[in-house]
Amino acid sequence: MVTLSQIRLSRKMIKAALVLALAVSLPGVTFAARPLLTDDAGTLGKGAFQVELGFETSDHRTDDDGVVTKEDASSASTTLSYGILDNLDVLLGVPYEWSKISEDGDTIHNENGIADMTLEAKWRFFEKGGFAMAVKPGVSFPTGNHNKGFGTGRMTYGALFIATQDIGPVSLHLNAGYRRNDNDTDERKDIWGGDIAAVVTVAKPLKLVANVGTKTNTDRTAATDPAFFLGGLIYSITDKIDLDLGYKRGLNKAEADNTYIGGLTIRF
Repeated sequence: MVTLSQIRLSRKMIKAALVLALAVSLPGVTFAARPLLTDDAGTLGKGAFQVELGFETSDHRTDDDGVVTKEDASSASTTLSYGILDNLDVLLGVPYEWSKISEDGDTIHNENGIADMTLEAKWRFFEKGGFAMAVKPGVSFPTGNHNKGFGTGRMTYGALFIATQDIGPVSLHLNAGYRRNDNDTDERKDIWGGDIAAVVTVAKPLKLVANVGTKTNTDRTAATDPAFFLGGLIYSITDKIDLDLGYKRGLNKAEADNTYIGGLTIRF
């Protein structure tokens, strides 16, 4: 069994795994139109309920002075959303994660557990002629074990600005956000991020999606911020049930090399 002292010796690698895990668990990045990481300004409507079930798995390989480090991370997420008003939703996110790190083929970290839960609200405050804007404040709760790499150890908070423009079969989304990353893991505390996405309706049941974005690296020692590109599709089985598949590619070494995404969205 891996001891805490061994994990501390590989602190830098565990931080990298945390970066991957936080992508689905912290305020401002909750999946809205899966498999996108960018949110849209749409809301459910008063009294409507939505369940999003997602799974993703990623890999990240680095070579530092001849030492090959491989990180494998997976997460299963459940997001419950409810429309309090026509233009106001509340969202609860519950993630569960797996993390494995090896050096030159030897496993030095292999853990799993619940990560930090999130509570968010999305308020669409403007809508006209296919253009809409919303804000999405949120907090995370230290429900994950930060010693195992599944949380920050403290409550964090943040807010996201969202803009959406519909142009015929194409929807464009812009996000810009900030998170106060209070933590017990020696990470940066001020995290900024931005991303854009496009959704194209190919036929009534099928949509193609693309997404690109970046955010501040939580690792204080890192000089590069993680950046990604994501492509995928959404297939509507019915008006109330969507299946999604996606592939995310890291645009630099601060991001996971490959991430495979799948999920199910059900609306009531």
